[in-house]
Amino acid sequence: MKASTSPLFALVFLAASAALQGQTLSPTVTPPGAPADPVQGLTAPDLPAIERIADEAQRKLFEEVDRAASPPAPARKTTLKAPKLADPATWAKDSQHKIAVMEIKFGGATQTVMFELYPQDAPMTVSNFLDNVETGAYKGLAFHRAIEGFIVQTGDPLSSDEGARDRWGTGGEGKTVPAEIKRPHRRGAVAMGRRSDKVNPSRRSNGYQFYFALGNYGPLDGKYTVFGQVISGIEVLERISKMPVDSNDCPIARIEISSVKVIDHTGPLYVTEAATGAGNGSDTYVKPVSAHSAVGRFFRRIW
Repeated sequence: MKASTSPLFALVFLAASAALQGQTLSPTVTPPGAPADPVQGLTAPDLPAIERIADEAQRKLFEEVDRAASPPAPARKTTLKAPKLADPATWAKDSQHKIAVMEIKFGGATQTVMFELYPQDAPMTVSNFLDNVETGAYKGLAFHRAIEGFIVQTGDPLSSDEGARDRWGTGGEGKTVPAEIKRPHRRGAVAMGRRSDKVNPSRRSNGYQFYFALGNYGPLDGKYTVFGQVISGIEVLERISKMPVDSNDCPIARIEISSVKVIDHTGPLYVTEAATGAGNGSDTYVKPVSAHSAVGRFFRRIW
């Protein structure tokens, strides 16, 4: 989403350290445009004076976006029809699934996104992802690219440092993974970023950066390694894609991964009572017990 120019936007923009000029490690397909969506403000009462002023300006900017928002236009698809995904609520009782549970600090709250991993189709990529999770490589990293209706991207080790914003999108090149290109880019696909064919003809993936596809994008098939599929929280990612961004599509407000945990789950997942979407791909599923913290599991038992 591109915010209109205003003194508020200028203040936030300056507080965010200027436009990015780093290398892009993810798909370059012109995405469909759509109006903005409201976002919640951020509060930080203990910040130093100049940061508090920037924070207040950012909050007011989000309020302006909220007031100006209109219903989003239907997303344009680049394929006529994508294969229907299996509903996690219908998974067989004895079926085995490897699920990544990602907690994201966004809009003053923590949101959950869950995606299934596909070790059978991308074994080296999934193994690399598991290594990154186990070593805590993703904790504290920001979403450094957000294009409405197209993708949101994270995983750059450089994004842990706000002072390195001008280089976000170029990190993680020291580690690569062989291409394992099998699965298509349907809505919710999770894929690895990589350098361009010109310097990377074998299409090896960046060892850290990954992105979420927000539509069915046939032109990307056969070019990037898809290693997972979102099963819950796609609406969170779509909302991130509508955040105000700078000239390099980097969200101005910091949106950060607070944790990633991978669990082995058996059987179906169930839709939460408060979930909406009625099977349109936006249902919210109950987080498996094994994905909760020790404290969370304790309270789950007593309540």
